[in-house]
Amino acid sequence: MLTASAHIITAVIGSGVLSLAWAMAQLGWIAGLVAILGFSVITWFTSMLLADCYRSADGTRNYVYKDAVKSHLGGINVQLCALAQYSNLVGVSIGYSITTAISMVAVKKAHCFHIHGHKANCMTSNNPYIILFGAIQIVLSQIPNFHKLSAISFIAAIMSFAYSTIGIILSIARIASGAHAKTSIGGIPMSDSYTKLDKMWNIFAALGNIAFAYAFSVVLIEIQDTIKSGVPENKVMKNATYIAIGVSTLFYMLCGVLGYAAFGHDAPGNFLTGFGFYDPFWVIQIANLCIAIHLFGAYQVFCQPIFAAVEKRVNEKWGGNKFISSEYRCVCFNLNLFRLIWRSCYVVFTTTLAMIFPFFNDFVGLVGAISFWPLTVFFPVEMYIARKNVRRFSLTWIGLRVLVILYLAISIMSAAGSIRGLAKSLKHFRPFQSKS
Repeated sequence: MLTASAHIITAVIGSGVLSLAWAMAQLGWIAGLVAILGFSVITWFTSMLLADCYRSADGTRNYVYKDAVKSHLGGINVQLCALAQYSNLVGVSIGYSITTAISMVAVKKAHCFHIHGHKANCMTSNNPYIILFGAIQIVLSQIPNFHKLSAISFIAAIMSFAYSTIGIILSIARIASGAHAKTSIGGIPMSDSYTKLDKMWNIFAALGNIAFAYAFSVVLIEIQDTIKSGVPENKVMKNATYIAIGVSTLFYMLCGVLGYAAFGHDAPGNFLTGFGFYDPFWVIQIANLCIAIHLFGAYQVFCQPIFAAVEKRVNEKWGGNKFISSEYRCVCFNLNLFRLIWRSCYVVFTTTLAMIFPFFNDFVGLVGAISFWPLTVFFPVEMYIARKNVRRFSLTWIGLRVLVILYLAISIMSAAGSIRGLAKSLKHFRPFQSKS
């Protein structure tokens, strides 16, 4: 259960937590708190439903999310699930490449600001750090499968607690110092320069950011498959999910609430790399280093399902080929030539896209909006209805349908807000020229 909890925490407490203060600033005290709690509760509820889908009716294991959908729903749902899951995993890979680079740049900028003052021009290109992240991921990607990620997940989970705690402490210190940040029940007020339309789009984007913060259902079945045989996997997974989401929500509430209280309407998109805090500079450096280390591990948690899916298909077709199947002992794990080349190409692909599209807030918001509804709400609910043979138009059926429709509407609004933000960013960007 500890390993499963670590995997979930590694997947949940990611770059999404860094944007929650900004999301709170757009939504305000009431709507912001309701949104964080609402996404938390629905993620917990549907995760309970999804955990029961790990085994088919005949007791057969479903090793990946797509297999669970195939077993319980079948038909075109399988292809739709695969499209949603794998596009989400690719999006998260790109998002984590961007965020890690921004955090590594922030380590350097913190030192620059300390030496030259807060007004100094310390802008630095993100590209060398995205490339460095990619190079390290090429090595880590040779870890054969999810089952071998336990140590990395534990380290990553510790790092996520570390930088979240630092953010919380710095926010408390800023509040205690007497900083009078402007906050309100309804979020950033409208003005001549901030119209109703601007506010609406930012609210939609903020909902997408919060959804992204809870986007772990995409790998829930794969995490459940790491639980040892001999115990009821669904019960262990439910306990692990309860612990992990409970802990994550506590940190999310603290980061969002205290971050908003500290910065108010001026909350940056990323409250540790956006330099709302400058001092103590070495604490900012440690926090951003923790973010980078955490995301090195989190990237692997989200990439392994893609690696496994491609390699399973290739082995089914050409398993007798030595290039595909031969393993060579290399230091602490087995090396496979096909795995080396294919996984390296995947990392290069996501790294290149991260350098082309370096938009943090709008990108994570879009990924969250697109993936949250199908993978966290729709498929778990549909599989539950199919498994339990829920009678049409019964109270349970109506309640679940209302839930699905409500979160579909929220996801559409969130995606629209993020797309609008990306469109605005694209007006001023040049490929491979991103700086932080």
